[in-house]
Formats: sequence, structure tokens, C-alpha cells
Amino acid sequence: MSELRELYQQVILDHNKQPRNFRALEGATHSANGHNPLCGDRIKVYAKVGNGLVEEATFEGTGCAISKASASMMTGVVKGKSLEEVARIFDNFHRLVTGDPKANTESLGKLAVFSGVCEFPARVKCASLAWHTLQAALTRAGSTISTEGSGAEDTVG
Repeated sequence: MSELRELYQQVILDHNKQPRNFRALEGATHSANGHNPLCGDRIKVYAKVGNGLVEEATFEGTGCAISKASASMMTGVVKGKSLEEVARIFDNFHRLVTGDPKANTESLGKLAVFSGVCEFPARVKCASLAWHTLQAALTRAGSTISTEGSGAEDTVG
């Protein structure tokens, strides 16, 4: 295993064991629930948006290491970003985890640790669940999304 891949795994494990921004957010202006039935991940993402900027983002829930690490890193990355920037980061992150060669890993910074996810298609939904949930929160507060279609829930990924 390459040293870079080992470093990536360590970062993911660290964020899983000690997730950042892992709490409910008082005064949240947006929130949504997400569910990945395949892996059992359940997440709630909170955001406080003001003047077109994500002022704060947090999450709570349970999930696999990749899901929790992705949510932990996402909440840190989106703070202080405009809604348009968040959308661009999400699109680029999704390209990265799905193996799209158009992904710009340099612009993703620390999120590049998820580059190996594309080698495990079942894990793409784990890595992207928090991002889809944040997107749902920012566009239609209070909704629930799922990585698998089931009735009234939206399907992602």
C-alpha cells in the first residue's frame, strides 16, 4: 500500500473516531435527513445560512467510517462558502468519488482523501450521503433523502 493511501486511510479513520462538528445546530436555518439503506448510514445535516453564505454546518447520526468522515470533513469545508461555492465543491467531490477524470483534486484540498472510494462502487453512496443531504437541506429544508428509492423519498447517487 502506498504511503499516500495509508495517510488517506488515517485521515478517514481519525474523522470517523473524532468527527468534527458532530452535534445538533441551534438556530439552524436549514436541515435534512439522509439515509443509506445499503450500509445503514443515517444522518441529519444542519446549516445556518446568512447573506448567501454557509455560516455554520454540523451533523449527527450513525454510519460507517467513510460516511462519518465525509460528513465531518464536509461540515468544515463548507463553512464560510457561498451557496454557489458549496454546489461547485459538491459537484467536484461527486466527480472524484465516482472516478470521473474531470475531477479537480487540487481544488478539493483535504477532500482528496476520498479519491480511492471510486474503486469501491458500493462506498460511493457512503461518501456522498452527507453531501446529498446538505444539498437537500439547502434547497428544500426538512426533506429526507435516501440513496435508494422508496416511495416519497428522493433517490440520490
